[in-house]
Amino acid sequence: MHRRAHLLLCAALLCPAVHADYEDGVAAAQAGDYATALREFTAAAEAGLDLAQYNLAILYFTGQGVTQDHAQALRWTLAAAEQGHVNAQFNLGVLHYTGSGTPVDLQQAFVWYERAAQAQHAGAQYNLATMYEKGEGVAQDLVRAHFWASAAQYNEFADASALLERLSAAMSPEQLSAARQAFAQWMLAL
Repeated sequence: MHRRAHLLLCAALLCPAVHADYEDGVAAAQAGDYATALREFTAAAEAGLDLAQYNLAILYFTGQGVTQDHAQALRWTLAAAEQGHVNAQFNLGVLHYTGSGTPVDLQQAFVWYERAAQAQHAGAQYNLATMYEKGEGVAQDLVRAHFWASAAQYNEFADASALLERLSAAMSPEQLSAARQAFAQWMLAL
């Protein structure tokens, strides 16, 4: 049997146990038993379950059931984000933007916000818009800022309308037209 096939078979056999660990962790967290949640999330996270990695990162970030540890929060957030967990991608952007568990890195914040934004995360779309507006971690670009603010508004992010008004007031008619056309094309592709 090829090594890959063997690994896939093992992963398939472990899936129910991994998900059971995760579900036990969720139940424990909901009951306020964070020590049990930590143990169950850790087992499932180490087995590679992105949901468990994400929740384990939250426990480390908040210090629930464990001593607060931003470096561990970053580690587990990254593990989940690399597997495509959209909220983890957003949170990783926040960690890099604020410097929690890592030095401030606006370029990395931008990369992770963009991944989450492409997956329709409204908060990431809004944060990308403000980064483009201010030129943080990326060259200032009001057209791209307006585009992402429009996406955030479409996804019902509360502050997006105010940002769109501010951006529109600062843009030339040509920039505004370009932003609206880009957003319209994006909407057609959804």
